[in-house]
Amino acid sequence: MLLTTHLWFKFLLRRYAFDCHSYVLITVSVKWQKELYPAVEIDTTQPPYVFKCQLYDLTGVPPERQKIMVKGGILKDDSDWSKLGLKEGQKLMMVGTADEIVKAPEKGPVFMEDLPEEEQVVAVGHSAGLFNLGNTCYMNSTMQCLHSVPELKSALIEYPQSGRSNDLDQSSHLLTVATRDLFSELDKNVKPVAPMQFWMVLRKKYPQFGQLHNGSFMQQDAEECWTQILYTLSQSLKSPSTSANLDKVKELFGVNLVSRVHCAESGEESIETETVYSLKCHISHEVNHLHEGLKHGLKSELEKASPSLGRSAVYLKDSHINGLPKYLTIQFVRFFWKRESNQKAKILRKVDYPLELDIFDLCSDDLRKTLEAPRQMLRDEDGRKAGLKLKEKVPASGDNDVKMSDAEGPSNGSGESSKAALVEGVGSDKNAQLTGVYDLVAVLTHKGRSADSGHYVAWVKQENGKWIQFDDDNPIPQREEDITKLSGGGDWHMAYICMYKARTIPM
Repeated sequence: MLLTTHLWFKFLLRRYAFDCHSYVLITVSVKWQKELYPAVEIDTTQPPYVFKCQLYDLTGVPPERQKIMVKGGILKDDSDWSKLGLKEGQKLMMVGTADEIVKAPEKGPVFMEDLPEEEQVVAVGHSAGLFNLGNTCYMNSTMQCLHSVPELKSALIEYPQSGRSNDLDQSSHLLTVATRDLFSELDKNVKPVAPMQFWMVLRKKYPQFGQLHNGSFMQQDAEECWTQILYTLSQSLKSPSTSANLDKVKELFGVNLVSRVHCAESGEESIETETVYSLKCHISHEVNHLHEGLKHGLKSELEKASPSLGRSAVYLKDSHINGLPKYLTIQFVRFFWKRESNQKAKILRKVDYPLELDIFDLCSDDLRKTLEAPRQMLRDEDGRKAGLKLKEKVPASGDNDVKMSDAEGPSNGSGESSKAALVEGVGSDKNAQLTGVYDLVAVLTHKGRSADSGHYVAWVKQENGKWIQFDDDNPIPQREEDITKLSGGGDWHMAYICMYKARTIPM
């Protein structure tokens, strides 16, 4: 498996070098213990730490244990290649001990270290971390959050290796394959994974993530990375058939909005619909809680041409949710452009967010009617779990027919579309419906004063209910009560993106 990873890495590295013409590759041989690796390519535009990650794939020796002899002593993670005098074909000597799984006795208890890595993942209760390849924490935290969505992983597994549709560009296809392969590596490893293949393809598809400053890759905005990856997957995971589920990403993450656009000056009014993949929590001195910020985010002003006035005019846009997703993504709008310093500045204000989010009051009237029956069943179910005795009502058959009809929603107009969107959002379980109640499953935080600096970390709820903080290659267990403390107010980690999973009820 290590050899396969190495060959794929060499292929992508050569392809990227050919396309960019700015990469300088040097082929060296590496001697480690009794092994000789005759053709290892070094990309001198990347820090030596990346080279150490290549050797980790080949030898199993973690970067922190590697001692590589070069001119002047030991190769450091931040050494300057140009000062080392490396030559084509030069032999390098590496010292270091590879990770080994302790062999269990032929008979006796089986320890976790003796299990295959796939079984170790189950025993540990969480998947692997991701090595930071040089200011790539924005990418690592994004991928850890998206990796927690099992329906997305299932869709990627079904994606063909080479059978892409004709209208999908090659770079989008390669990024989709790299995403699938990276998720697979995370699922079957407990040791940190070096996301080299994915990183190279991401930079090929979106060159802004390959920006350099003083020879090093720059920190990037995690929200932009999240958005670009989801956009690519929304294009590649579309079903070629004409069945109901044409767009898997839209089904999982798409929020349908219906908006009333009104001009007070001219009296013009229109109804607009759109699909977004995240809701915005706008932050001001009036916003102390996520729910308040979401309400602000659904109201906006825009200036556009007024046909009746014959000039530009200000319009008020008031939006409501008209179709719910299985996973609700919320971005805290913490960054804004500061003209004085000509850079992005950060709003540090504390904004609380809950483990359980109810967005019923943000929905359209039609969607609220559709949600009434599932929500009542959810309340009854919660009551039973709490040991409460429910009062049974025995209505007349006529009243019961009326209530069932109301629960199903209107038979025409926008109410029908709300009901269809509600059922569509639950994925493969067609007998379950959404309730408008969501549970927190992932938080992406930022520590620092600027989106283009600082540090990003992912906090992800595992299938066993435990929370893990993925700080690059270091997974750290966390208490659930500490997750909602990442609400801001200082220089500590604060929520930048929250992902909630819908609570459904069988119907």
